[in-house]
Amino acid sequence: MINLILTVICSAGVALILKWSNSRKDSVLYLLLGNYLVAAIIGFVFCLRQSPKIFTGSTLVFGLFVGALFVFSFFAFSKAVGAIGASLATVTSRISVAIPVTLSILFYREYPNNWQTAGLLFVLITIGLFYLSLKSPERSKIYRLDFFYLSALWAGIGVGDFSMKVFQSWRGLSEKPFFLFVIFGSAFIYTLIIIKSRKEPYDKKAFGMGVFLGIPNLFSLFFFLNALNELPSIVVYPVVNLGVVLLTAASSRLIWKERLNRLGKLALIVGSLAIILLNANFY
Repeated sequence: MINLILTVICSAGVALILKWSNSRKDSVLYLLLGNYLVAAIIGFVFCLRQSPKIFTGSTLVFGLFVGALFVFSFFAFSKAVGAIGASLATVTSRISVAIPVTLSILFYREYPNNWQTAGLLFVLITIGLFYLSLKSPERSKIYRLDFFYLSALWAGIGVGDFSMKVFQSWRGLSEKPFFLFVIFGSAFIYTLIIIKSRKEPYDKKAFGMGVFLGIPNLFSLFFFLNALNELPSIVVYPVVNLGVVLLTAASSRLIWKERLNRLGKLALIVGSLAIILLNANFY
């Protein structure tokens, strides 16, 4: 359970840093570059410390694919932020929990019990309440291109999350350090190629913010893989996604003095109940 909690804390840290960076209008590309560089360095250190060192070509290829998916998802997120704002984009991205949960049921036969089924329903209600609580008249209209960005964000994060389950079931944790290094190392190279091709001017502040972002980003994935090794994925996915939304909302209240309306407060209550139901068999 400790790995699940640490995943939520690190993931919420990523969301808060992204929120802060967006408020400063930092360059997304250099934010990503700094983020992936630091995460790749930490992953490489993990590889050096591992004994025995286990590397396979299949993990390399899969890591390259996931790295590309990560870059794609971050770009989709940045576009979604421009379309509907950071808070709504974060909540929308969490609806992607439906993808890994559904695929885990179909491919890994991880069926929820009655309590967990109720918990999954409460997760959807909570995210819906948060979405409605954040929506405002000026954000009520979503254009076709905006809908495309939101769909890309939803699919990218959902498939990316499920890829962690695939790796954990397929390779176990023996190649985890190498897998993390390949993901973030390849994502760094992909982002650098995009920067060079677009001749993006250097943004020192964004790169520096990315350096801080890379630490919780790497460890969120590190603890996430551990959590998937300990608990059913139909518990891990919704708890992490919902936990990030709840913790981000609470932190935003403390840091930026953001107030929740009645729907937002109701979402916190329903969300807390959802987490209890999802973990009913583990207390």
